[in-house]
Amino acid sequence: MNPLSAHDLLAVWEAGEDKHPLDRALTLLATASPEQTWEDLAALSIGRRDASLLAVREQTYGPKLEGFVQCPHCSESLEFDLTVADLVVESSHGEQRALELESDGYELRFRLPDSRDLASLLGARDSTAAHDLLLERCVLKASRGGEPVEVGDLPAGVAADLSVAMSEHDPQAEVLLDLLCPACEHRWQALFDIVTFFWTELANQAQRLLREVHALARAYGWREADILAMSARRRQFYMEMAT
Repeated sequence: MNPLSAHDLLAVWEAGEDKHPLDRALTLLATASPEQTWEDLAALSIGRRDASLLAVREQTYGPKLEGFVQCPHCSESLEFDLTVADLVVESSHGEQRALELESDGYELRFRLPDSRDLASLLGARDSTAAHDLLLERCVLKASRGGEPVEVGDLPAGVAADLSVAMSEHDPQAEVLLDLLCPACEHRWQALFDIVTFFWTELANQAQRLLREVHALARAYGWREADILAMSARRRQFYMEMAT
């Protein structure tokens, strides 16, 4: 994984601004890992994809993350400070592509959901249909007593156990923050979405970069490529002199 340069940031932002978050995530990773194909990146489990995004984000902006959320009880805005290390969930399951589960006499072989699977759910009519489709895609084999079983015929309890197993094997896919509102003392958990967080930072910086390019090009007649090749410190110094 490579850090994103100023040129990379603008290229990623321009390519992904009108895209779905799934495509934005892969665009970020493809830019930071040019040695990997789009297909390879799309095949990463969601947890491994998000761990990779955290690594790129740390290399690009550093380990600290600053954000805010709104209390669902009193609507107070809360700021939070984290580090990338706070968000990394250790997993002992490595790169296994085929996993196994026994539940209520059923034997299942399955794989973890990836970006291609999530993309297939976008047209689902509701959450139940999306859940069923995800299991259809990720269950490689289902049997009971040696006889094959259709995924759609699995009991609800077995399907629930499978969902739990998927979460346990890919814990980075769902990172929850424990939050406390200082105004009303309400406690709750909020999902941390690295794709949205990273993209918001990137989009804000891309727009700042464009304003800097505009100002410095007008002041000095420099080309965009030359301005972006400067360090952030040097660009800021020239900005102060030009204004």
